[in-house]
Amino acid sequence: MVTFYNITLSTAFSLLMLSVAEAARPNVVLINADDLGWAEVGCYGQKKIKTPNIDKLASEGQRWVYFYSGAPVCSPSRNVLMTGKHTGNCDVQDLKRVDAGENWRDLKGDWPIRTETYTLPEAMKKAGYATAVFGKWGIGDFGSTGAPDKHGVDRFYGYTDQKACHTYYPPYLWNDGKKEVLNTSLTAATIGHGSQPKGEVLADTYRAEQHSSDLIADKMLEFVKEKAHGKQPFFLYYAPLEPHVAMQPLQEWIDRYPREWDKSPYRGNRGYLPHPRPRAAYAGMISQMDHNVGRLLDTLKACGLDKNTIVIFTSDNGTTHDAGGVDHRFFNSVADLKGLKGQLYEGGIRVPGIIRWPGKIAPGKTITQPAFHADVMPTLCALTGADAGSPLGTDLSPVLLGKKSALHDRKPLVWAGGGYGGQVAVRFDSKKVIRRNLFPGKKPDNWEVYDIVKDPAEKNNIAAENRDLINRAIAILDREYQPAPGFQALRYKAPEQVAE
Repeated sequence: MVTFYNITLSTAFSLLMLSVAEAARPNVVLINADDLGWAEVGCYGQKKIKTPNIDKLASEGQRWVYFYSGAPVCSPSRNVLMTGKHTGNCDVQDLKRVDAGENWRDLKGDWPIRTETYTLPEAMKKAGYATAVFGKWGIGDFGSTGAPDKHGVDRFYGYTDQKACHTYYPPYLWNDGKKEVLNTSLTAATIGHGSQPKGEVLADTYRAEQHSSDLIADKMLEFVKEKAHGKQPFFLYYAPLEPHVAMQPLQEWIDRYPREWDKSPYRGNRGYLPHPRPRAAYAGMISQMDHNVGRLLDTLKACGLDKNTIVIFTSDNGTTHDAGGVDHRFFNSVADLKGLKGQLYEGGIRVPGIIRWPGKIAPGKTITQPAFHADVMPTLCALTGADAGSPLGTDLSPVLLGKKSALHDRKPLVWAGGGYGGQVAVRFDSKKVIRRNLFPGKKPDNWEVYDIVKDPAEKNNIAAENRDLINRAIAILDREYQPAPGFQALRYKAPEQVAE
């Protein structure tokens, strides 16, 4: 016999179970550095730059050694990370401006994603999460179709425009949809570009009133502390600028590194800003970022949130190509890998991939399963119960949670676009297929194939004996690659050059 008591008890039990399920849902912190090379943190082999907080994070979680960015350059990579689509299926397939004729006094913004594009913040918000982004967005200004507030972001503080990110002393930052003035004068320091062929180079010449990095981190910590008092889980995307040039770290971080590293100043001859101690400044930027990552991790712990928070640390692409005073050889920034930012060789796209979830992910493990940024959205949605939509990435949760040692049936990793002449690549298991110079007007290179496990430096092109893989790559691109409006089509099926 069904009674009011039975119904009331059943309803109460259902509400209790719903409450328990809500309480058990993990918070998510996704950290995406800017131009940080695969070997520029200690846990990936760096010997000169100090990154104690990132290294500790790796020791408490998993370190993925074949983890790749979504593209070899900024905005396309961030499009991949935020959508679970590879570049060949994204809105932003290359670095592109809304107005190519703009000037530094009136930036018009990056090419935006479409309003209807479904993003990770939208998925998390739909699942009941509070959502926030602190740092660099890079896929649409406020007022455009790609604005954060049009894609599920409740709280935003930082830069929307990747070109504005060339300086750590910007004229303003976006505080939700409003401009918050930081530095009133428009100088080389607040633009991020200038040169000094002669005279003594002083770091203070290229500084202004307010530095953005710690300010962004402060706002982020305020958000965490605020959410710690409520019951709603949160998704926090932290995208620091470091170590993208110009080199403008605070002096305290420069002073932590030896003066003898720098025999001469950098005068701006390779873009961005001069600096009296470029090597120390570059290391200082990474250490300053590491410090702010540490502040975030400490705040999670102090608020009692660390044990129920998934933390992912990665980078948008590999080390920059020695612009702005960067010296990747001095720091061995990509170890023995070939290529740098802008290239689909390993050094341009293989990045740190660190994942921690106390009690769920066994600490101190090294994972050899290949993965890339398109996998982040489906994985996080699987772990939180959110709707991932129709991503092209793969759910990595079986490996994360120790249920499988590898995903033998995972989708191939695909890159198509990313600028620097136009290029495509597909990784199958241990082998990667790549072709470059595919934009109209370019002379396409022939296909290349490398065994990444046996030949990480990509010295031995084995294309001749792997035509089957090339044909498989072409078939995947035929099926999944679509030139986005405003972007040039990649000529990956152009005839190859015949050796004479």
